[in-house]
Amino acid sequence: MERILVTGGTGYIGSHTIIELYKKGYEIDVLDNLFNSKITVLDKIKEICGKKPGFYKIDLCDFDAMNDLFKKNKYDLVMHFAGLKAVGESVEKPLKYYENNVGGTINLLKCMQENGVNKIIFSSSATVYGDQSVSKFDETLQTGVGITNPYGETKHIIEEMLKDVAESDPKFEAVILRYFNPVGNHPSGLLGEDPNDIPNNLMPIIMKVSRGEIAELSVYGDDYPTEDGSGVRDYIHVVDLAKGHVAAIEHMKPGVLIYNLGTGKGTSVFEMIAAFEEAGKKKLPYKVVGRRAGDLAEMYADPTKAKEELGWETELTVGDAMRDTIRYLNSL
Repeated sequence: MERILVTGGTGYIGSHTIIELYKKGYEIDVLDNLFNSKITVLDKIKEICGKKPGFYKIDLCDFDAMNDLFKKNKYDLVMHFAGLKAVGESVEKPLKYYENNVGGTINLLKCMQENGVNKIIFSSSATVYGDQSVSKFDETLQTGVGITNPYGETKHIIEEMLKDVAESDPKFEAVILRYFNPVGNHPSGLLGEDPNDIPNNLMPIIMKVSRGEIAELSVYGDDYPTEDGSGVRDYIHVVDLAKGHVAAIEHMKPGVLIYNLGTGKGTSVFEMIAAFEEAGKKKLPYKVVGRRAGDLAEMYADPTKAKEELGWETELTVGDAMRDTIRYLNSL
């Protein structure tokens, strides 16, 4: 059975993906520096799956340590989740993001090349589409134009690097998965989104408001040309997202394949608040503030390509995500 190295495997999406990989019988090692995650996640994975991945506390910027790992273990595939992801911080500290995300990925690809590992699945983002005058995004759209923050730029640069490596090496196989807005937690209630840093995206903030760690949720604008005036995004349950990675493995081939992973439907911020309140049976305090620069009124995926080529589509709803989030919050 194939052995997979999961970078950033103790993080939110990486850990949920490991659970789905175990269901398919893969062997897993995790590489993580624990900068924005917790080692206890591995125990939660064992509780759910009955197996615990091998773990190596290594930073992607430490080429020698990573290369030693590749020399010691034979990997068939790398799933690359590791990276800094706080949009606001990337604006304040762009060099930190380029060094970590881009520099770290260069090190990873060099280690792969030196040790004969030709397959990688990369955790990208819909931010690579930038600011475009459309609401529904498909993979044919141009990327890299009007990206509003260095975090998004690092994702775009890495995508271009993967394409260049594939051009230079006929054996190289890469899948780029562009996420929209992951939400929810594992239905067991044992595993969920629990970042060490200050959250930037909606659901972790909702969770912190619910627990009283933040006084109220800020809704950035209620005057957009949408049904209720708040911004509309494509929120995908993290378990569906994780299953998309497993589907991608089974369809890899030489070159670069690119897929959106989303539901194809938009949900507004006010609808998200209402869904959380319904699942949690309590009100969520919020206030409406001004729009954020660069925010679009609507943005959701066209996931047709993933359905047609990978046989993958979402099965879970925003309501399911809220139910699983409440279950996770109750376990803390």
